[in-house]
Amino acid sequence: MIAGTPEAARWFRSEPRRTLPVSLLERMARTAFPCCRVVDTQPLAEGLRNTNLKVQLDCLSLPIVFRVYEHDQSLCQKEVDLIRLVARLVPVQAVIHMEPCGLDEIPPFALFHYVEGISFYELKAGGDRDAIAQAAYSIGQALAAIGRMSFQKPGWLGPGPDVTTPLLEGADPTPRFVDLCLASANLQRRMPAELRHRTQALVWSWAPHLSRLEDRARLVHGDFGKRNLVVRSVAGRWLVAAVLDWEFAVSGSPLADLGTFLRYERASCPLAEPHFSDGYLQAGGTLPRDWRQLARLLDLAALCESLTHDQLPDPVAVELVELVRATIENRDPQLP
Repeated sequence: MIAGTPEAARWFRSEPRRTLPVSLLERMARTAFPCCRVVDTQPLAEGLRNTNLKVQLDCLSLPIVFRVYEHDQSLCQKEVDLIRLVARLVPVQAVIHMEPCGLDEIPPFALFHYVEGISFYELKAGGDRDAIAQAAYSIGQALAAIGRMSFQKPGWLGPGPDVTTPLLEGADPTPRFVDLCLASANLQRRMPAELRHRTQALVWSWAPHLSRLEDRARLVHGDFGKRNLVVRSVAGRWLVAAVLDWEFAVSGSPLADLGTFLRYERASCPLAEPHFSDGYLQAGGTLPRDWRQLARLLDLAALCESLTHDQLPDPVAVELVELVRATIENRDPQLP
């Protein structure tokens, strides 16, 4: 895995990371609600690195979410700081309470209001084209709002949120980052040599165009995928209800988030487009003429990074390689 990048693939976990006994949950709950007892718990499977639980307390009419940060203690403070900052721009889970240092044997955690709705992934799987178009337009608007937040320089975000270190020092960071990924032993055993060579050649051929993005210092969600976007129908129209999971946020080019969102979009059978980019532009976002290719190249870097991880299920690796090949060959991915 490449130094400086998150230490776990940003992929779906079919089961929760772990369960917590009611006694621990009640200790956590009482940091915000001293007299409450846990009535019911339901694991939320989405996410890879953290434990997310939907919890009903006897003192509240609506459930809340317990999010336990299993990996990096600073991510609790970072995510809560970001959520509080962006809440004026886009719908998010409201923060109830956080314990950035944890409690004894419990890692850092935060309590959030639970947001009713379904993920855009679920909506898209349902196949209602009108609903998908409406939600995609609203998601584009939300992404434009996120990108209005700027920082003094690009780089990794920490608590504050403040920019800590550059994404990668020096010129041509995206092609050089891809080179680092391609040199990884994990990636090399998953990706054929001919595809590695073609990937390197394509990214470097676009280096002058990618260099235009080097100084961008806008808020980038970092995992703007369909599972992190909660939508619901309001007065007959599908809208964004919440943008979840801010722990991967960086300061950089918003095109990275566009690339992530459109990763599985098929030009031969579009669903989210052009509604997504129309919503983005209508809400004040700007797109260069070659935005789609640039966004796809930034996502290519993310795909390569994921292939460097130690723990990656074989079916996921096969899917990532196909997504890389589809990008190199400028075609739709051939996935189930």
